[in-house]
Amino acid sequence: MSAPESFAESAVCETWQQVVQAVLGIVIVLGALAMLHYYSPAPAVPADQLQKQVNQLSREVAQLQREQQMPTLVLSRYRNSIGYISGIYQVGFANQPAKIHARVSGTGFLVADGLLATNRHVAEPWYGDTEAEELIHRGAVPTLESLVVFFPGSPTPLNLAPGAVSSTDDLAVVKIEDSDKARGIPILPLSKSKPAAGEAVTVMGYPMGIAGMVAKSPAGIYQRLAFRRNDLNAASELAALSLIRPSTTCGHLGDIVGTKLIYDAPTAHGGSGGPVFDSNAEVIGINSAYIDGFSGGTLGISAEALRPLIQAAQR
Repeated sequence: MSAPESFAESAVCETWQQVVQAVLGIVIVLGALAMLHYYSPAPAVPADQLQKQVNQLSREVAQLQREQQMPTLVLSRYRNSIGYISGIYQVGFANQPAKIHARVSGTGFLVADGLLATNRHVAEPWYGDTEAEELIHRGAVPTLESLVVFFPGSPTPLNLAPGAVSSTDDLAVVKIEDSDKARGIPILPLSKSKPAAGEAVTVMGYPMGIAGMVAKSPAGIYQRLAFRRNDLNAASELAALSLIRPSTTCGHLGDIVGTKLIYDAPTAHGGSGGPVFDSNAEVIGINSAYIDGFSGGTLGISAEALRPLIQAAQR
C-alpha cells in the first residue's frame, strides 16, 4: 500500500506546483501589461479634436472675462440711460377727500426714442395694492397727479405720460413728454436670445430711492438731506449736484419660470423697473420684486414680454 500512496502524493505535489506556476505566470503577465499601459505614451490626439478643445477653452476664458468686466461695461455705457422715477398719486371718491394720497418711486430705462420701460406698479402705483384695488372696486377713481424721471447728468426732471401697460405682467412703457431733452441718451439693447439658468446677471436701479442716493452722498449733503427721504425737492437738489446715480448689484440667474426670472442679485424698494443685464451687456429682464428675508429671491420679468408694449406705445 505504501507505493501507491507515495505515487499519489507525488502526483498531487506536481499538480499543485503546476497550478502555482500557472498563477504566478498570469500575475507576471498582468503586471507586465499594467506597467506597459502605465508607462506607454498616450495615443496622439487628432489635430482637429485638439483644435476643438482649444476653441472650447478659449470660449470659456472669454466668457469669464465678459462676466468680470460686465458691471464696469454696463456702468460706463448705460448709466445715463437709467432714470429715477418719482410721482404722487391718489385714490378717492368724487367730492370727497382722497382715501389714499401717497408717493411712488422706482426705476425706468430707455427702450426707444421717448419711451421708458418700468413696472406697472410704478406707472400705475395702485396696481397690486390691495387697499387701493378694494377702493377702486367700490367705485373710487385712481389719479396720477405727477410722474417724473430724473436721468443722471440732467439737472431737471422730465415729465412722464401714460403709454402701454401689460394685462398679465407687472410691466409698463411710459412716454417722455419732452422727448427732445432725452435725445442723445443711449437706448438699452434688449437681448434676442433666451436667458439660461446659471448665467451671471447685473441689476441696476435706485434701491431705497432718495434715501439710497442720499446715503451715498458726501457728508455735508447727507447731513442736510438725511431726513428728506421722499421729498421731490431733495431729488431735485441731488440732480442739480449730479448725484442722481444708479446702484449696481451682481449675481446669477437661478431659475426661469415662464416670463419670470429668479436671481440672487439683491435689490430693495425703489429698484423696481430697473434693467437686468446678461454678460453681453444686453437686457434680459426687468427687475420687479424681491422676497423679504431671502437674498436669493429677487424676481424679474423677461425682456421678451416688453417688446409688444414698446410696439403698442409707439402707435
